Amino acid sequence: MTENKRKISNVGGSNVGQIVLNIIFIIICLCYLLPLMLMVSISISSEQAITDFGYTLIPKEVNFEGYKAIFRNPKQILDAYKVTTIFTLAGTALTVVCNAMAAYPLSRNNFKYKKKVTWFLYLPHFIGGGMVPTYILNTRYLHLDNTIWIYIIPGMVAVGTIFVMRTNFKQLPDGLIEAAKMDGASESRIFFQFVIPLSTPVLATMAFNSLVGRWQNWNTSLMYIRRSDLYSLQYLLMRIINNADFINKMALEGVQDMTDVVPPTETMRYAMAVVAAGPVMCIFPFFQKYMAKGLTIGTVKG
Repeated sequence: MTENKRKISNVGGSNVGQIVLNIIFIIICLCYLLPLMLMVSISISSEQAITDFGYTLIPKEVNFEGYKAIFRNPKQILDAYKVTTIFTLAGTALTVVCNAMAAYPLSRNNFKYKKKVTWFLYLPHFIGGGMVPTYILNTRYLHLDNTIWIYIIPGMVAVGTIFVMRTNFKQLPDGLIEAAKMDGASESRIFFQFVIPLSTPVLATMAFNSLVGRWQNWNTSLMYIRRSDLYSLQYLLMRIINNADFINKMALEGVQDMTDVVPPTETMRYAMAVVAAGPVMCIFPFFQKYMAKGLTIGTVKG
């Protein structure tokens, strides 16, 4: 009888714990979802409704003036989307492949120069050349300025990513690689047919991190790009909102010629956030199943 009561109390305690845990997770989810809902709501609200009622989760007056102001020149936005998509996908693919190819020999114990190469990667990782030498290298010697390659080549090698991949490759069973070698497989075949498929979680995680970082890139356009058809999406949106703020400021200062063309700056800001973040939010679910496992790889052993 006493044992049954203990079982019942344990079941009741576990149910209470599960309910509390579920409530905590619901609160955490709301902390992420409510700002997104608020961002979308403000982006489709009218400027006057925001002034009168403030920020609301449900728009008081549906208005798409913010989006119309952004897409007033649709060709420019589409060109920025095209450029950003090209260098994001190409740069992410090249980054993952190059870093994985660099990490694989560092993970093998029979690589003769493993320590030397590791230190060769460590030193520039912690002691960078700085902005000015980097700018001189990219413009005067590599001539990457004003080309789409400036978005792709400088970020292809990420030392932190290499070491995370190296740790993952170390965890693969040595017997599998030795068996492949005994069957006559070359190192390249082992890498592409055995190592890569077994390392999908870490590769997908690193690819998503690289993709997000490249998609949000705006400072490269600021420093290196002078052609408007090569602007990244983030930089173009920043220029649009800066121009809108300038027009709004001129109107407030009493310039009569500007009063009829004042853009809805508040809704534009949130509409830009939706336009810029929308594609990444749509892509994230495809990487989600790999994120939990991929992010923990590298913390098990160095």
